[in-house]
Amino acid sequence: MYFETIPAENCVEILHIGAYDDEPISFQKMDLFAKETNVKRSKNYHREIYLNNENRVSKDKLKTILYYPIE
Repeated sequence: MYFETIPAENCVEILHIGAYDDEPISFQKMDLFAKETNVKRSKNYHREIYLNNENRVSKDKLKTILYYPIE
């Protein structure tokens, strides 16, 4: 384990509920929101925060916060 300081920045964020394999659907929703609100992705990476794991809940109940920075 290691700790990392992440500078504050504006981002587009979504709570994805479901299997990890279905995350592209949530990214499409994020991209549509960014386009509709006239913001652009500022970096070519995203981050994920896992709120539970597949060892404890079924795949359809997995909760993951997805976000990427915007300009």
